[in-house]
Amino acid sequence: MMADRRVLTLPDAEIVHHLHGPVPSADGDPVLLMIGQPMTSEGFSELADAMPGRSVVTYDPRGLGESTRSDGSDVNDPRIQAEDLHALIGELGGPVDVFGSSGGAVAGLALVAAHPEDVRVLVAHEPPVLGVLPDAEAAEQANAAVGRAYQEQGWGAGMAAFLGMAMWQGEFTEEYAARPLPDPAAFGLPVEDDGSRDDPLLSGTSAPVTGFRPDLDTLRASTSTIVIAVGEQTGQALTARTARALAALLGQEAVVFPGDHGGFTRQSPDGPGDPVAFADRLREVIADAVA
Repeated sequence: MMADRRVLTLPDAEIVHHLHGPVPSADGDPVLLMIGQPMTSEGFSELADAMPGRSVVTYDPRGLGESTRSDGSDVNDPRIQAEDLHALIGELGGPVDVFGSSGGAVAGLALVAAHPEDVRVLVAHEPPVLGVLPDAEAAEQANAAVGRAYQEQGWGAGMAAFLGMAMWQGEFTEEYAARPLPDPAAFGLPVEDDGSRDDPLLSGTSAPVTGFRPDLDTLRASTSTIVIAVGEQTGQALTARTARALAALLGQEAVVFPGDHGGFTRQSPDGPGDPVAFADRLREVIADAVA
């Protein structure tokens, strides 16, 4: 499906977004806004194509993909992203439904806390909010070790460390902390250091995402319907545990989606997902939320 590329100009950013289908939606449903962090529009293209009956908007967060920023910062803060989303939803004539993946799920939580009138339903898929875990301190140390590997040895080492952390099942134990850093070559990653240190996932610029502390009272009282989601194949990996822990704190049980953390795309580094099955489940979950 061809998407209509649009640009929202803000005082300190230009937000590029892509519209799949008409606004307002032909079927009367709100626009479905798909958000990631640091994932950009292209990561949701397969999922958007699998929902031909729904008007979908994907977007690039400020400073990522095609979107620019002139605020003098390179920090990816969910609260700033929430304000950009608020402006975008106003441009779209909101309210909207939101599917947020990973860091985008965190931004979605920040959005409904600040602007609940913008969102009818938020489906927050595996938000990596480390502070809700019983082993939060150990998880934060594991995350910090990823950053050190990147700064000391480069992208391949940093990404290998990230994948090792993301795939670890269960709490972060002394056994985990004592493990040597994974070999980048074992993941098909480059061993050589190209000298760059600006990766948004590894450089520390996205620390406010994993460090986000949800305002639980505000979220519980929100007029938005919040659904926390988890992949059926993510097991006891980090983002599945954060999703389940957050859902419990909100007085709900995480709903299960096909696949793992990237189950909505065939390009997932953990293994190909099924966008069609994921889209079917997303439709069902949103319909249940508004029934």
